[in-house]
Amino acid sequence: MRKVIQTDQAPAPVGPYNQAIVASGQLVFVAGQIPLDPATGAIVGDDDVSQQTEQAIANLKAILKAAGATLADVVKTSVFLADMNDFAAMNAVYAQHFEESSAPARACVEVARLPKDVRVEIECIAVVPTA
Repeated sequence: MRKVIQTDQAPAPVGPYNQAIVASGQLVFVAGQIPLDPATGAIVGDDDVSQQTEQAIANLKAILKAAGATLADVVKTSVFLADMNDFAAMNAVYAQHFEESSAPARACVEVARLPKDVRVEIECIAVVPTA
C-alpha cells in the first residue's frame, strides 16, 4: 500500500517527486525539505543556516502532520549541508526539535550544492502511530 501526502502548509515539490509517501500504512518517507516559505516560495534566512534549519524543520513538521505523524515519530533523518562548518549552528537548532534521549538516527553530510543554493536540506522517515 502506497499513499501520496501533499499539504499546502509546506512548499510544493519543485520537480517530479511528492512531499511524502506513506508505505504499508505506517512508514512515512518525507522528501528533503529546504528552507522555502510555503506561502511565498521564497528562501527563508538568506545565508543564515540557523534560520534555514528552522524553516526546513517547520516544513518537515507540516508534512508529517498531514501524514498523521509528528517529529516524535521520526526514526531517521538525513541532513545535507552546503558547508560542514555550519554543523554546530544547524545542530543547535536541530537539538531544539529532537530530544537527545529519543532523537532519531541521523546522517549528516556536506554536499557540493543544494537546490536553490540553500545551506541545508533535511529528509526523514517516520512511523505513523497506530490507534
